[in-house]
Amino acid sequence: MASAEVETPQPALHTNPNGGGISEEAAESTFQEVDDSDRIVPAIEFRDVHLGFDDRKVLNGLSFKVMKGETKIILGGSGCGKSTTIKLVLGLLKPDSGQILVDGEDITNHTEVEMMKVRKNIGMIFQEGALFDSLSVYDNVAYRLHEQGVPEAEVEEEVRRMLRFVNLEDAIDKMPIELSGGMRRRVGIARALVGGPGVVMFDEPTAGLDPPTARTICELAIKLRDLEDASSIFVTHEMNNLDYLTSEYAVVDDTGEIIYEKEGERLCLTNTKILMMRDGQVIFSGTDEELRKSSDTYINKFIRGY
Repeated sequence: MASAEVETPQPALHTNPNGGGISEEAAESTFQEVDDSDRIVPAIEFRDVHLGFDDRKVLNGLSFKVMKGETKIILGGSGCGKSTTIKLVLGLLKPDSGQILVDGEDITNHTEVEMMKVRKNIGMIFQEGALFDSLSVYDNVAYRLHEQGVPEAEVEEEVRRMLRFVNLEDAIDKMPIELSGGMRRRVGIARALVGGPGVVMFDEPTAGLDPPTARTICELAIKLRDLEDASSIFVTHEMNNLDYLTSEYAVVDDTGEIIYEKEGERLCLTNTKILMMRDGQVIFSGTDEELRKSSDTYINKFIRGY
């Protein structure tokens, strides 16, 4: 079983004194390190998790941690266990053995009622957006709040806030059929973020999208990481997503606008790590720089797309 040693959290970025672009005040306000003892507890932790279906081993001793404010990019080919990992975090599947913890709480054997409480702090972003076609954008994003009986004035304020976050407030009265594929994904993201979940799960969120739209989805994930301090798992098989998420960061400039800067111009990312899976096992864990230097044949072929 993997050890449960405490990891000391790192600040999101390290300053590069030779860079330029944003003011010292903007950088410090955006990336100020939080002195919070709760941050030493991983947002998500897998300890020697095994899972099989019939005679097929899906996960074979999976162990990893996602620290508070960290994005963990899970790479791998079809059938390697990426999406299964998300289902385990949500309690939709149970492992054969091992432990799964969310914010330090062991959810391995939680009942459905217990998992409903855990899921309130988890936002789930599906591959296709998974919108209700019979509901407007407003009602799709407000769905969870309406179920909870939140007063309508509060619902509207939260819905508009989330739609502004994904740059779709103008589409508030539209129906899903009127939206492009990328817009539907963004509405799905807004719905997942209602209530400010501390953990967000992305399951192939850019699959089937054109490159500019895929980049927009990745920018939303970057905003969540850098401006909202959310912890996330980003499941993907697309190297472009990895390039965006590991090389750019979001800051608020002196005018209050959100801008994206390249890693290395001023700061170096430390809050985004990669986990690569094959046949239910971890074959790589580390930074994107370390991944690209790997001598593993399978990893090199995957990076090059063949």
